[in-house]
Amino acid sequence: MKLFKLLFISLLYCQFSLAQNSKRAVKFTSYDENKASLEVRVHDGVYRFTAYSDKIMETTFVPKGETTQLNSHAVVMQPTVPKTEFWEDKQGIVLKTAGISVKISTLPFQIYYEYKGKPIISEKNGYQKIADGEAIDFNLTKDEILMGGGARALGMNRRGNRLKLYNRAHYGYETRSELMNFTLPIVMSSKKYMIHFDNAPIGYLDLDSKKDNTLTYETISGRKTYQVIAGDSWLDVIHNYTDLTGKQPLPPRWAFGNFSSRFGYHSQAETEATIKAFKDEKIPVDAIILDLYWFGKEIKGTMGNLKVHKDSFPDAKQMITDFKKQGVKTVFITEPFILTTSKRWYEASNLGILAKDSVGNPFKFDFYFGNTGLIDIYNPKGEKWFWGIYKELAKLGVAGVWGDLGEPEVHPEKLLHHTGTANEKHNIYGHDWARLVYEGYARDFPNTRPFILMRAGYSGSQRYGLIPWSGDVNRTWGGLQSQTEIALQMAMQGLSYMHSDLGGFAGANLNDNLYIRWLQYGVFQPIYRPHAQEEVPSEPVFRSARAKKLAKEAIELRYQLLPYNYTIAFQNNQKGTPLMRPLFFEEDSNKSLYDNASTYLWGNDFLVTPIVKDSVQTKEVYFPKDAVWIDFKTDKKVIGGQTKMVKTKENSIPVYVRAGAFVPMAKPMQTTSEYDGTTFALHYYHDETINESERVLYHDDGETKNAFEKEMYEVLEFESEYKKKVLEIELEAETGVNYSTSTKKIDVVIHNLNKIPKKVKFRGKLVKFTWITHINMLSFSIDWNTDRKQKIIIKL
Repeated sequence: MKLFKLLFISLLYCQFSLAQNSKRAVKFTSYDENKASLEVRVHDGVYRFTAYSDKIMETTFVPKGETTQLNSHAVVMQPTVPKTEFWEDKQGIVLKTAGISVKISTLPFQIYYEYKGKPIISEKNGYQKIADGEAIDFNLTKDEILMGGGARALGMNRRGNRLKLYNRAHYGYETRSELMNFTLPIVMSSKKYMIHFDNAPIGYLDLDSKKDNTLTYETISGRKTYQVIAGDSWLDVIHNYTDLTGKQPLPPRWAFGNFSSRFGYHSQAETEATIKAFKDEKIPVDAIILDLYWFGKEIKGTMGNLKVHKDSFPDAKQMITDFKKQGVKTVFITEPFILTTSKRWYEASNLGILAKDSVGNPFKFDFYFGNTGLIDIYNPKGEKWFWGIYKELAKLGVAGVWGDLGEPEVHPEKLLHHTGTANEKHNIYGHDWARLVYEGYARDFPNTRPFILMRAGYSGSQRYGLIPWSGDVNRTWGGLQSQTEIALQMAMQGLSYMHSDLGGFAGANLNDNLYIRWLQYGVFQPIYRPHAQEEVPSEPVFRSARAKKLAKEAIELRYQLLPYNYTIAFQNNQKGTPLMRPLFFEEDSNKSLYDNASTYLWGNDFLVTPIVKDSVQTKEVYFPKDAVWIDFKTDKKVIGGQTKMVKTKENSIPVYVRAGAFVPMAKPMQTTSEYDGTTFALHYYHDETINESERVLYHDDGETKNAFEKEMYEVLEFESEYKKKVLEIELEAETGVNYSTSTKKIDVVIHNLNKIPKKVKFRGKLVKFTWITHINMLSFSIDWNTDRKQKIIIKL
């Protein structure tokens, strides 16, 4: 052990010592150890190191004369007190777990981190005073790739950028956006670690913009706390981070259907006519979203009314009820601004629920929509009042909440909240707005899964069920090109439901090719929600015959994939596993993949390459190695580890399925309410190189909150084994004690068999089957009573 200690300290010192500087000469005085924590006293304060697990280490610095700021906006995990070791020698002090460890060099004073014996990062010289607050520097190795910082369009590798941490809308962005609605204090490294700066006030993340191998976090004030999170794989790192900051609740099943949305529906008649058009065209739809016209006729002057405008919507309750009978949910927009011209201004002002100026009056300011105040959600009175609005909407039948402009879009520096300044609360306003809604539902509608669509949030917002979108993207090919990067980056940072306004939002650009390709991409991203300014319709029912036809095909495929999509959503809920995943998750040592967002994985088994330019005849696709990939449309096989040019098709984008995958697919439907999990197709993508494979299908009622924890679920397990020209598929079910089982009617489809089977058996009996020679596809039907484990045997 002594030899290891010396080697460990020496490696760390060699790795990072060249980057030291002497801005702040910290002098070590003493230390104390206690279970999984270490307190180190220096001349100007105290460092506290806490091992939350063997993969998460927290470091806090408390300067002399200050008290520990205990409240984190992000962290919910309690330290698990992992097995730890402490020791001290001439070079320093070490707190070691089975995974992550921290070493404090006492002379000169410096802090180093390592994971399973490998150095990952080190502080340079601790927190420093700077002109506008404080900063902390870290040493980087010259070859590591950096990601994180929230939603931005910069390229996947963000090293070299200085990123402002100040949530702000960017109207009409395309291929580059340095500052957007979700700025997160997170840095991720290609060395498979991440740093979360656990602090809310505004600031900067500098990802080595000076090219001196330095990572810098700057802030105006707040907690001097950060966590280093490591793992054995990318999925492990994200699982650990979402353990720390909370897992995303499973959304209601209808959220995985198609939304009808625009800016906006002006009247009840227009809204009803839109849903009727979907029904007449037999295009599936699960929800309709009402923008600001539900509370006023005009864009300007009415924000803050937050009451149904009876002239435009004479019987909103009946409309919502009628939609619900058709399987269509209704979502209303809300904003946190109360205009001085709104019907609620005097109520809000008199109740004291608005943010204040320096003398205690409501802080009034001008922005696009009018002269306004801002609801102070940090004032208990403001929180209670705002939740009262949502409670009334829920009683009206509204099934989802859309929170817009929540950066907040305009947030004057001199404005004061109940618990801090505008700049101290700015980045977490959307986060706490989502918390307000989520906790309100938990109190007053405890069995309901809320749908909370928000334009801004911060680290940890996923635990409040926040569904983010990528803001007011331009309705151009450039706007589409940035969307995969934004979604992939956010998914890695815990917010897996990042999605875009399908078709693009900003600008009156009527381009059917762009619209079609965007909606085809939408099939394989978290939320299917076309939305745009009304000059050009966002709904397929109001587009050209060609666009309507191809959009309908995409939407129908989206609904067919409901069982698969709901299962990967469940996996996200349990493990934090991203729905969209970058290719380097497959090959983490392949540095060329770290800047590739053109192809990605949807769940574990779909390889997706969106078409993001007009009139493209071929598209370059990289197929990850150590896998076989099968064309989703043609069943043609591609061996992984190569790049190929593939021909494009008008009615689809290039999509491949991993060999060994079981893909459950639903029968055609018009709303997700028609799906009950008893009848579906089960596609197995066979390849002779796959000896064994296993997948699951998760199912519950789609609406009960925490159905899995309440034992109101079933997990269907499918396991294949191939040997000696016999393919066996074992079917087994795990059923919660509060879930009623049912017989499943399954159409089994086996892809990529090399010849027609001699026989197929289920439960020991021969089964009639269909064989399609030109694509080597086998299909047959079975009835499976899930009370019993069963086996399919296919003899070739």
